[in-house]
Amino acid sequence: MSEKDQAAPIIIIKRKRGHGGHHGGAWKVAYADFVTAMMALFIVLWLMNSNKPVRDAVAGYFTDPTGSKGIMPGGTGVGNPGKAPEVAKENFEQLKMTLEKNFSKLPEFVKLRDHVKMSVTSEGLRVELLEGEKGTFFESGSATPSRDGQEVMSIMGEQLGKINNLIMVEGHTDSKPFNRGGYSNWELSADRANAARKIMQENGLGVSQIAQVRGFADQQLRDPANPENAANRRVTIIVKYIGKDGKAADAPELKGAASDTSK
Repeated sequence: MSEKDQAAPIIIIKRKRGHGGHHGGAWKVAYADFVTAMMALFIVLWLMNSNKPVRDAVAGYFTDPTGSKGIMPGGTGVGNPGKAPEVAKENFEQLKMTLEKNFSKLPEFVKLRDHVKMSVTSEGLRVELLEGEKGTFFESGSATPSRDGQEVMSIMGEQLGKINNLIMVEGHTDSKPFNRGGYSNWELSADRANAARKIMQENGLGVSQIAQVRGFADQQLRDPANPENAANRRVTIIVKYIGKDGKAADAPELKGAASDTSK
Protein backbone atom coordinates (compact mmCIF):
# COMPACT_ATOMS: atom_id res chain seq x y z
CA MET A 1 0.00 0.00 0.00
CA SER A 2 1.41 3.42 -1.00
CA GLU A 3 1.97 6.31 1.37
CA LYS A 4 -0.76 8.20 -0.48
CA ASP A 5 -3.28 5.48 0.27
CA GLN A 6 -2.27 5.37 3.92
CA ALA A 7 -2.76 9.13 4.30
CA ALA A 8 -6.35 9.20 2.90
CA PRO A 9 -8.84 9.15 5.78
CA ILE A 10 -11.72 6.69 5.78
CA ILE A 11 -15.05 8.48 6.29
CA ILE A 12 -18.00 6.47 7.61
CA ILE A 13 -21.40 8.17 7.41
CA LYS A 14 -24.01 6.89 9.84
CA ARG A 15 -27.62 7.85 9.14
CA LYS A 16 -30.16 7.77 11.94
CA ARG A 17 -33.55 6.49 10.81
CA GLY A 18 -36.48 8.04 12.62
CA HIS A 19 -39.34 5.87 13.79
CA GLY A 20 -41.69 7.71 11.44
CA GLY A 21 -39.95 6.37 8.40
CA HIS A 22 -41.68 3.02 8.80
CA HIS A 23 -44.80 3.81 10.86
CA GLY A 24 -45.52 7.44 10.02
CA GLY A 25 -48.87 6.70 8.24
CA ALA A 26 -50.41 4.37 10.81
CA TRP A 27 -52.37 7.14 12.51
CA LYS A 28 -54.07 7.97 9.23
CA VAL A 29 -55.51 4.46 8.97
CA ALA A 30 -56.77 4.58 12.55
CA TYR A 31 -58.31 8.01 11.99
CA ALA A 32 -60.05 6.85 8.80
CA ASP A 33 -61.53 3.88 10.68
CA PHE A 34 -62.78 6.20 13.41
CA VAL A 35 -64.41 8.59 10.93
CA THR A 36 -66.09 5.68 9.12
CA ALA A 37 -67.45 4.31 12.39
CA MET A 38 -68.82 7.73 13.35
CA MET A 39 -70.49 8.13 9.96
CA ALA A 40 -72.15 4.74 10.33
CA LEU A 41 -73.36 5.71 13.81
CA PHE A 42 -74.91 8.97 12.58
CA ILE A 43 -76.64 7.15 9.69
CA VAL A 44 -78.16 4.64 12.12
CA LEU A 45 -79.32 7.46 14.43
CA TRP A 46 -80.86 9.29 11.46
CA LEU A 47 -82.71 6.19 10.30
CA MET A 48 -84.06 5.53 13.79
CA ASN A 49 -85.63 9.00 13.80
CA SER A 50 -86.91 8.88 10.21
CA ASN A 51 -90.52 8.12 9.32
CA LYS A 52 -91.58 4.66 8.21
CA PRO A 53 -91.59 5.29 4.41
CA VAL A 54 -87.94 6.40 4.56
CA ARG A 55 -86.93 3.36 6.62
CA ASP A 56 -88.77 1.05 4.23
CA ALA A 57 -87.13 2.68 1.21
CA VAL A 58 -83.65 2.21 2.70
CA ALA A 59 -84.43 -1.39 3.68
CA GLY A 60 -85.81 -2.05 0.21
CA TYR A 61 -82.59 -0.83 -1.39
CA PHE A 62 -80.42 -3.22 0.63
CA THR A 63 -82.86 -6.05 -0.05
CA ASP A 64 -82.91 -5.38 -3.79
CA PRO A 65 -80.19 -2.83 -4.71
CA THR A 66 -80.52 -3.33 -8.48
CA GLY A 67 -84.30 -3.06 -8.51
CA SER A 68 -84.56 -6.38 -10.33
CA LYS A 69 -87.31 -7.68 -8.05
CA GLY A 70 -89.50 -4.60 -8.31
CA ILE A 71 -91.28 -2.82 -5.48
CA MET A 72 -94.71 -4.25 -6.05
CA PRO A 73 -96.12 -6.68 -8.63
CA GLY A 74 -96.02 -5.05 -12.05
CA GLY A 75 -93.65 -2.34 -10.85
CA THR A 76 -90.30 -1.15 -12.18
CA GLY A 77 -88.43 -1.06 -8.86
CA VAL A 78 -85.70 1.38 -7.95
CA GLY A 79 -84.29 1.09 -11.46
CA ASN A 80 -86.78 3.84 -12.33
CA PRO A 81 -86.14 6.40 -9.59
CA GLY A 82 -88.47 9.29 -8.92
CA LYS A 83 -91.62 7.49 -10.02
CA ALA A 84 -93.53 4.78 -8.22
CA PRO A 85 -94.53 1.79 -10.35
CA GLU A 86 -98.05 1.24 -11.60
CA VAL A 87 -99.73 -2.09 -10.96
CA ALA A 88 -101.26 -3.43 -14.16
CA LYS A 89 -104.74 -4.94 -14.20
CA GLU A 90 -103.43 -8.48 -14.62
CA ASN A 91 -101.39 -8.15 -11.42
CA PHE A 92 -104.18 -7.05 -9.08
CA GLU A 93 -104.66 -10.54 -7.66
CA GLN A 94 -101.00 -10.51 -6.66
CA LEU A 95 -101.46 -7.05 -5.12
CA LYS A 96 -104.38 -8.46 -3.12
CA MET A 97 -102.20 -11.32 -1.88
CA THR A 98 -99.46 -8.86 -0.88
CA LEU A 99 -101.89 -6.86 1.25
CA GLU A 100 -103.32 -10.02 2.83
CA LYS A 101 -99.80 -11.17 3.73
CA ASN A 102 -99.06 -7.85 5.44
CA PHE A 103 -102.38 -7.86 7.33
CA SER A 104 -101.63 -11.36 8.62
CA LYS A 105 -98.65 -9.94 10.55
CA LEU A 106 -100.92 -7.84 12.77
CA PRO A 107 -101.12 -9.02 16.40
CA GLU A 108 -104.94 -8.89 16.27
CA PHE A 109 -105.22 -10.47 12.82
CA VAL A 110 -107.35 -13.41 14.02
CA LYS A 111 -109.90 -10.99 15.46
CA LEU A 112 -109.85 -8.71 12.41
CA ARG A 113 -109.77 -11.35 9.69
CA ASP A 114 -113.55 -11.41 9.21
CA HIS A 115 -113.73 -7.62 9.14
CA VAL A 116 -111.30 -7.06 6.24
CA LYS A 117 -112.71 -8.13 2.88
CA MET A 118 -110.77 -7.78 -0.35
CA SER A 119 -112.01 -8.41 -3.86
CA VAL A 120 -110.89 -7.62 -7.39
CA THR A 121 -113.85 -6.01 -9.18
CA SER A 122 -114.49 -4.28 -12.50
CA GLU A 123 -113.16 -1.00 -11.08
CA GLY A 124 -110.06 -2.26 -9.31
CA LEU A 125 -109.06 -3.77 -5.97
CA ARG A 126 -111.72 -3.13 -3.34
CA VAL A 127 -110.71 -3.32 0.33
CA GLU A 128 -113.61 -3.09 2.79
CA LEU A 129 -113.08 -2.46 6.48
CA LEU A 130 -116.29 -3.69 8.08
CA GLU A 131 -117.41 -2.51 11.49
CA GLY A 132 -118.63 -4.88 14.21
CA GLU A 133 -121.61 -4.38 16.50
CA LYS A 134 -119.49 -2.43 19.01
CA GLY A 135 -117.10 -0.84 16.54
CA THR A 136 -113.92 -2.28 15.09
CA PHE A 137 -111.95 0.30 13.12
CA PHE A 138 -113.65 3.40 14.55
CA GLU A 139 -115.08 4.34 17.89
CA SER A 140 -118.85 3.80 17.93
CA GLY A 141 -120.70 6.76 16.41
CA SER A 142 -117.40 8.61 15.87
CA ALA A 143 -114.86 9.32 13.14
CA THR A 144 -112.00 8.65 15.59
CA PRO A 145 -110.05 5.54 14.49
CA SER A 146 -109.48 2.76 17.02
CA ARG A 147 -106.05 1.24 17.59
CA ASP A 148 -106.90 -1.59 15.18
CA GLY A 149 -108.11 0.94 12.65
CA GLN A 150 -104.86 2.88 12.93
CA GLU A 151 -102.78 -0.26 12.35
CA VAL A 152 -104.77 -1.50 9.36
CA MET A 153 -104.89 1.90 7.66
CA SER A 154 -101.18 2.40 8.31
CA ILE A 155 -100.41 -0.84 6.46
CA MET A 156 -102.68 0.28 3.61
CA GLY A 157 -100.83 3.58 3.32
CA GLU A 158 -97.42 1.93 3.51
CA GLN A 159 -98.16 -0.64 0.81
CA LEU A 160 -100.25 1.52 -1.55
CA GLY A 161 -97.65 4.27 -1.34
CA LYS A 162 -95.26 1.95 -3.16
CA ILE A 163 -97.38 2.03 -6.31
CA ASN A 164 -98.72 4.83 -8.49
CA ASN A 165 -102.35 3.81 -8.93
CA LEU A 166 -105.08 6.24 -7.95
CA ILE A 167 -107.05 5.57 -4.77
CA MET A 168 -110.67 6.27 -3.87
CA VAL A 169 -111.82 6.25 -0.24
CA GLU A 170 -115.49 5.83 0.63
CA GLY A 171 -117.37 5.98 3.92
CA HIS A 172 -120.67 4.13 4.50
CA THR A 173 -123.13 3.76 7.38
CA ASP A 174 -126.10 1.55 8.13
CA SER A 175 -129.71 2.77 8.05
CA LYS A 176 -130.11 3.39 11.77
CA PRO A 177 -131.16 7.01 12.36
CA PHE A 178 -128.23 9.05 13.61
CA ASN A 179 -128.36 12.74 14.40
CA ARG A 180 -126.37 14.56 17.05
CA GLY A 181 -126.97 18.26 16.84
CA GLY A 182 -127.15 18.23 13.06
CA TYR A 183 -124.33 15.70 12.71
CA SER A 184 -125.87 12.87 10.67
CA ASN A 185 -124.83 9.71 8.86
CA TRP A 186 -123.75 11.88 5.95
CA GLU A 187 -121.16 13.74 7.99
CA LEU A 188 -120.11 10.58 9.82
CA SER A 189 -119.49 8.59 6.62
CA ALA A 190 -117.54 11.45 5.01
CA ASP A 191 -115.47 12.09 8.14
CA ARG A 192 -114.52 8.42 8.49
CA ALA A 193 -113.40 8.27 4.87
CA ASN A 194 -111.33 11.41 5.35
CA ALA A 195 -109.81 10.06 8.58
CA ALA A 196 -108.73 6.93 6.71
CA ARG A 197 -107.24 9.10 3.98
CA LYS A 198 -105.20 11.08 6.52
CA ILE A 199 -103.76 7.99 8.21
CA MET A 200 -102.79 6.41 4.89
CA GLN A 201 -101.07 9.60 3.73
CA GLU A 202 -99.17 9.86 7.01
CA ASN A 203 -97.80 6.37 6.36
CA GLY A 204 -96.68 6.64 2.74
CA LEU A 205 -99.66 7.14 0.43
CA GLY A 206 -98.91 9.92 -2.04
CA VAL A 207 -101.00 13.10 -2.04
CA SER A 208 -101.40 12.85 -5.81
CA GLN A 209 -102.77 9.30 -5.51
CA ILE A 210 -106.02 10.42 -3.90
CA ALA A 211 -108.71 10.57 -6.59
CA GLN A 212 -111.82 10.91 -4.41
CA VAL A 213 -112.91 10.91 -0.78
CA ARG A 214 -116.66 10.34 -0.53
CA GLY A 215 -119.34 9.80 2.09
CA PHE A 216 -122.41 7.79 1.07
CA ALA A 217 -124.28 7.54 4.40
CA ASP A 218 -126.68 4.58 3.94
CA GLN A 219 -127.14 4.95 0.17
CA GLN A 220 -124.81 2.10 -0.81
CA LEU A 221 -125.65 -0.71 1.62
CA ARG A 222 -123.44 -3.76 1.56
CA ASP A 223 -126.31 -5.88 2.86
CA PRO A 224 -129.49 -4.31 1.43
CA ALA A 225 -131.66 -7.09 2.86
CA ASN A 226 -130.54 -6.09 6.39
CA PRO A 227 -130.13 -2.31 6.31
CA GLU A 228 -129.20 -2.12 10.01
CA ASN A 229 -126.52 -4.81 9.77
CA ALA A 230 -123.25 -3.58 11.31
CA ALA A 231 -121.36 -4.69 8.18
CA ASN A 232 -123.04 -1.83 6.30
CA ARG A 233 -120.90 0.50 8.41
CA ARG A 234 -117.59 0.43 6.60
CA VAL A 235 -114.78 2.31 4.93
CA THR A 236 -113.96 1.14 1.43
CA ILE A 237 -110.59 1.74 -0.23
CA ILE A 238 -110.50 1.21 -3.99
CA VAL A 239 -107.24 0.88 -5.93
CA LYS A 240 -108.08 1.85 -9.49
CA TYR A 241 -106.86 0.13 -12.63
CA ILE A 242 -104.45 1.89 -14.96
CA GLY A 243 -105.87 2.17 -18.48
CA LYS A 244 -103.97 1.63 -21.72
CA ASP A 245 -103.33 5.36 -21.96
CA GLY A 246 -101.53 5.29 -18.61
CA LYS A 247 -104.39 7.03 -16.81
CA ALA A 248 -106.69 5.53 -14.20
CA ALA A 249 -109.54 3.60 -15.76
CA ASP A 250 -112.96 5.13 -15.14
CA ALA A 251 -114.89 3.41 -12.37
CA PRO A 252 -118.42 2.32 -13.23
CA GLU A 253 -121.37 3.45 -11.13
CA LEU A 254 -121.83 1.32 -8.03
CA LYS A 255 -125.02 -0.69 -7.99
CA GLY A 256 -125.72 -2.50 -4.75
CA ALA A 257 -123.10 -4.38 -2.82
CA ALA A 258 -119.80 -5.44 -4.35
CA SER A 259 -119.09 -9.12 -4.73
CA ASP A 260 -116.63 -10.55 -2.23
CA THR A 261 -114.13 -13.14 -3.37
CA SER A 262 -112.14 -13.44 -0.13
CA LYS A 263 -113.36 -15.49 2.81
